[in-house]
Amino acid sequence: MMWRWSLLLLLLLLRWRALGKPSPDAGPHGQARVHQGAPLSEAPHDDAHGNFQYDHEAFLGRDVAKEFDQLSPEESQARLGRIVDRMDHAGDSDGWVSLAELRAWIAHTQQRHIRDSVSAAWYTYDTDRDGRVGWEELRNATYGHYEPGEEFHDVEDAETYKKMLARDERRFRVADQDGDSMATREELTAFLHPEEFPHMRDIVVAETLEDLDRNKDGYVQVEEYIADLYSEVPGEEEPAWVQTERQQFRDFRDLNKDGRLDGSEVGYWVLPPSQDQPLVEANHLLHESDTDKDGRLSKAEILSNWNMFVGSQATNYGEDLTRHHDEL
Repeated sequence: MMWRWSLLLLLLLLRWRALGKPSPDAGPHGQARVHQGAPLSEAPHDDAHGNFQYDHEAFLGRDVAKEFDQLSPEESQARLGRIVDRMDHAGDSDGWVSLAELRAWIAHTQQRHIRDSVSAAWYTYDTDRDGRVGWEELRNATYGHYEPGEEFHDVEDAETYKKMLARDERRFRVADQDGDSMATREELTAFLHPEEFPHMRDIVVAETLEDLDRNKDGYVQVEEYIADLYSEVPGEEEPAWVQTERQQFRDFRDLNKDGRLDGSEVGYWVLPPSQDQPLVEANHLLHESDTDKDGRLSKAEILSNWNMFVGSQATNYGEDLTRHHDEL
């Protein structure tokens, strides 16, 4: 049964790879537990100098923006026109693109990597190919098939894996919003990426508490917090960054200053409030393109300002010239 043990370890490591402990040289400590939205683009937001790369990557996603940079201006505008139709059809189909529709499109493109990861996992879990993933399918694909009462009889530390299985089932039940024990793609996405879904917030907090709360008092003490980041080596002095983390705990994690973290403080730490970046970018594109100032965009308005939304061979060449001029 070694193949089953190896497959189990592989699947679990792939799913939980973000929870690994950082080394002292790995950069900001504890960041693996903190779920913050990635920037829409790493490019500077530099519209004033005619560089719209940030807007292109925000509107299309980085990979698709690169594809547009290889298109002729005519083909780029034609594809943008089709995107405008999709944005409107995904909303109220009234012939206009509203702020809400523009924001929804940007959020959709920025989550493409998440949808791709779910698509890659889908056929591993949907074993009967019925277009849904049942709890039994997911359990068997992840942990192997066991007869009732024989779970993990052939692996070491069976009790630990039973707890892991129970934890996965609890998360699945929360993700399964209609309660039919069958996950749609959206529900499987919530199971695999709970940090992206508001209704999964409590389960992310609960799992983090369970991971860190070693004495099982329902709180995270400072030593439990540090133990998640650093394994003490007898005889060695505690590194300076660990002392900094202790101070971070006191100053920024422990909001009510009672010396420990409760569930709400854990939630504020691992799922911090963040700016709605798609909304900010949608407001920016609307403001720059809404020539009649009616608070919505027509297809003509978008296409008349097309080079802010998407690139092409021509705009890519122009931006290269602008960057070269600035460097000189």
